[in-house]
Amino acid sequence: MEVILGKTAILIDGGFFRKRANTLWGVATAEDRAEQLISYCQQHLRDKDGEDKRSLYRIFYYDCPPYEGSVYHPYSQKNINLKKSVTYVWSNTFLEELKKKRKVALRLGQLSAITAGYSLIPKVERELLSGTKQLSEITDTDFVFHMDQKGVDIKIGIDIATLAYKKLVDQIILISGDSDFVPAAKLARREGIDFILDPLHANIRPDLFEHIDGLMSKSDPTRAKTSIGTGKLKNKELK
Repeated sequence: MEVILGKTAILIDGGFFRKRANTLWGVATAEDRAEQLISYCQQHLRDKDGEDKRSLYRIFYYDCPPYEGSVYHPYSQKNINLKKSVTYVWSNTFLEELKKKRKVALRLGQLSAITAGYSLIPKVERELLSGTKQLSEITDTDFVFHMDQKGVDIKIGIDIATLAYKKLVDQIILISGDSDFVPAAKLARREGIDFILDPLHANIRPDLFEHIDGLMSKSDPTRAKTSIGTGKLKNKELK
């Protein structure tokens, strides 16, 4: 007889997840990455033998829709229409795929247009300053696009508070890599919530350990053996 030990909510910092997923598991199509996200979250609900040990309340995914405007590129000295970029198409497709998944809720903020721009990759900047790279050697691939998010962190904090105060779950797993969650984590723990941080195998600051109940990262979802099979989730698998 299967015993469910408790109810878990999984909160995902989307910008962090996308970057770490590329680093850990390689480049993937938007459709495959959405399946990998679900598969990865499922591992948090199972024991080492692959048996269900917890019930999923919901997966909350926090991100921003891709920017649709044009941004000046200092290398080409032209305005780049981001709506025509591969990244724009991928991001939209990824969000649409997540919308179709069972028990997944999107929490979308906005990108700040005033902060949009291209800048040199920090490594390239250091090479220029040290003289190991010359200005004549710079190419467009030495630049990276950056844009600040608005409203994402506050949405994470509000959801953590709501889950805790309303006793909707007894465990929260946050997939993130920064320290902005600390005030919300303190609140949740005071309300008796088991608060787990999953930094996707990234290192975290030592002082963060005092604000969480555990640190836990799971295995590669492209290799993990789960009952998901092909990665397409059946309703009964998300209880």
